[in-house]
Formats: sequence, C-alpha cells, structure tokens
Amino acid sequence: MNPGGSPMGNPVLEQPETTPGPKRDAQSVIEIARAAKRASRVLASLPTATKDAALTRIAAALEHEAAAILAANAEDVRAGEALVASGELSRALFQRLALNPDKLRSMIDGVLAVRDLRDPAGQLLSSTLLDEGLRLDKVSCPLGVLAIIFEARPDAITQISSLAIKSGNAVILKGGKEVERTMRALLQVMRGALAGDTTRPEERDADPLAAGRVPADAICGVYGREAVQTLLGLTDTIDLVIPRGTNALVQHIQRNTQIPVLGHADGVCHIFIDRAVDLAAAIPVVVDSKIQYPAVCNAVETVLVHADAAAAVLPPLFDALHKNGVRVRGDSRAQALLPGAAIERVGDDEWHTEYSDLVIAIAVVDSLEAAMDHIEQHGSHHTDAILTTDEDAASRFLSEVDSANVLHNCSTRFSDGFRYGFGAEVGISTSKLHARGPVGLEGLVTYKYQLSGSGQVVRDYAGKNARPFLHRRLEV
Repeated sequence: MNPGGSPMGNPVLEQPETTPGPKRDAQSVIEIARAAKRASRVLASLPTATKDAALTRIAAALEHEAAAILAANAEDVRAGEALVASGELSRALFQRLALNPDKLRSMIDGVLAVRDLRDPAGQLLSSTLLDEGLRLDKVSCPLGVLAIIFEARPDAITQISSLAIKSGNAVILKGGKEVERTMRALLQVMRGALAGDTTRPEERDADPLAAGRVPADAICGVYGREAVQTLLGLTDTIDLVIPRGTNALVQHIQRNTQIPVLGHADGVCHIFIDRAVDLAAAIPVVVDSKIQYPAVCNAVETVLVHADAAAAVLPPLFDALHKNGVRVRGDSRAQALLPGAAIERVGDDEWHTEYSDLVIAIAVVDSLEAAMDHIEQHGSHHTDAILTTDEDAASRFLSEVDSANVLHNCSTRFSDGFRYGFGAEVGISTSKLHARGPVGLEGLVTYKYQLSGSGQVVRDYAGKNARPFLHRRLEV
C-alpha cells in the first residue's frame, strides 16, 4: 500500500444528489436511492469482465489512498473512545472500529478475492422446451438495490460493496455515526475508482452505460439517523435491507419496514462437549471459539457438557478459559464440580444471553437429547457445534440441530463467508427462506423466467383439439 497516497477530493463526488457528505433530508435520501436504482439497471446488463475490471480499479485505489483512509479512521477511533467513556458505544463495537495497515490490506485482498469468484448473475439454471420453437429458460439475476445498515464495521463497507458489484447489485450504505469519517473516505475512493480519473474532467463518463462501465452510483452512502427511516420506507426502490449490528438494531429494522430483511437478531452460539470426546483437542476449540474475537456473532456463548464427561472436562476447561481472561458463569451442577472456582450462577432467564465479550456460560446436561433441547430453547439458530469422537452422535447433532451453521469438532469462528470460500459476506442469515448462513454472492441473486417463442398463442394449447406441450428438459 502507498502510505503517502494523494489527498482525496474528486469533483465527481461533489454532486449533491449522490455525494456522501452532511446529513441529508428525506428528499435527498430518496434521490440517492433513485440514482442507485438507475445504476442497478446498468449493472444488470454488464458482463462479468466489466464488473471484474471495476473491482480491480477499486482495489488499486484503496491501496493508493491508504494513508487518507487510515487517517480518517484514526479520527473515528479518537471520537469512539469518548463514546465508550460516555456509555454511548459498547466496548465490543469499539473493538471492530479500528483499522491498521494489515487490516486495510486484508480488506483490499477481500475485494480481489470477490473479483476472482464465479459471477452468480446471468447463469442459465434450467431450460425447458415447452414446444418446438417455444423455450423457457430459468436465469439467475441480481436482486436490484441493497440497503446495508451497520455499526462500527469499516470492513463491511468494502466487503459488501465488492459483493454487490460482482453480483450486479447497487448498494446504499448507512453506517453508524462512530464510523462516518471512515465510510466517507472509503466511499470517496471507491466511487472515484468507478468514475475514472476524476482529475481530468474531460475523461469522466457522462454515460456509464455507453462507456460500458460500472456507474459510480452503484455504491452510495447516506448519513444521519433520520436517513434510516427514509430508507426503510422506500419499498418501490430498495429490494433488500441487510442490518449488521446489535440485536436492538436488527429488531428495530425488522419491525419498521415492509422491505424484505436479511440477517440475524443475535448470535447465541453453543458448543456441546459429548461424553466421547478427545479432551486435548476439545479444549483449544472452546478457547478459540470464545477468545479469538469475542465481540462477533459466531463466538461461542454457552458450553454444554455431558454429565458423564463433566468431572474430567470442567477443571481443565475452566483453567484454560481463566488463563485467557474469560469470566466463567455456570449452572449449579457446574458450580458443584468446580468447588474452588469463582463461578457466577446463571439465572434461568439468562441462557439466551449474547455476551459479545470474554464471558462464557457452562451447563451440565444428561444426554445429547438434553443438549439439543437446550439449544432449541435458548439458541438463536446461528452456529452450534458438537465436540465428539462418536460419529453417530455427531451425525444426529448435524441433522437435528436447526441452525444455519452446524459444526463437528471445530471452532464456531469458522462460520464465516470468507472462511467458507465465499470471498466475503454481506452478513449471516438465520432465515430459512432465500439465503441461510453466511451470505455471499449466491445469496445476492434471485432468478427470472425467460420465455422465447415464434408466434405461439395460448388458444392453440387449449380446448378439445389442444396442441400438447412437450415439456422436455434440455441440457444446461
């Protein structure tokens, strides 16, 4: 990366209807959404090579402007420290806010990784010959316009923007106030890369479609709390809302829009340690699931231990967690098996707690069935894991636990779009409709039916002498 990148100040980004900038009134947000809608139509017709070239330019621009991006983020971090001190921003969210050269490098690499993935749009999914000269094709296509509402996640800006472009969608980003400076800097760089060399106005594209380029309005940003309510009311313009943040944020969005919402309200993830377990392998998995990044939604919050193994498991597990600064809570059975340990009792109404911190709850259960019952009652259908050497128990757990990610003998932190090979993710969905689990490119497309004929009319296929349909499936 170039630490001495040039100052930003692209003229194309100063257009009032599309520019990230001061907080805007509802009409300005509507105009930005309409610009994104126009851009989405352009995107839907562009070939893969054009979208890939746009992502290459974005990655290069992010690298060139690294110094300016990091400087903007440093301002957000300084302001965030004051928000933490006043209680307006949680320590868990604050931990996600800071960028450094390595993290920015990872964000850039993520853009290139998405570029190199298969384009999910424009794929022929199936083809049926209804009759000679009458062919029905099922073709994947972009959703249209995505509205992403997130908190303190600079990496979400590049992840989601690259996924949107690759899949042919336009995106409107709304970050929390704690990340606004970083978001403005990132959007200015990315929009400038899409618009071309804006230091020479004569070379800017007045008509992106004619120029065969991804329009700058494919990536838009809005600011201020009022913008959220305006976005949530744009049912005719925005096709999908994706919230990334706290339980309260997600629930607020779900309750206040008629636009489809993709996401999860919380991440109460479990690990069940079965009676047949390799203890030397299991304890590092639990520790990693908790401490590798405790603020994220796929960190483990509750460990369930089979009663037959609890006496052997709990002492070394407690020691490993305690050594890594984890505060351990537990039920009465866990407390009884660790009489010398300071373990706070978990109340009956606290098992659905997402700590998002170095805190973990432990319960002793009598069987695999009891563990699965506990997960069903208190889990969030996000990520749950079993640690066992019993293949039958593992098979039952993987089949019967109703979560988007179900794991065997590995850390819950693996439930992530990048680690799954999706390049990146727009979020994790616990819904059973459309997309589930880490949502990458495949979750950002739908499909349409395209019927091509040669003058056929329905009356020829109805009535007493109706012409029969062939309904012959064709090779794709």
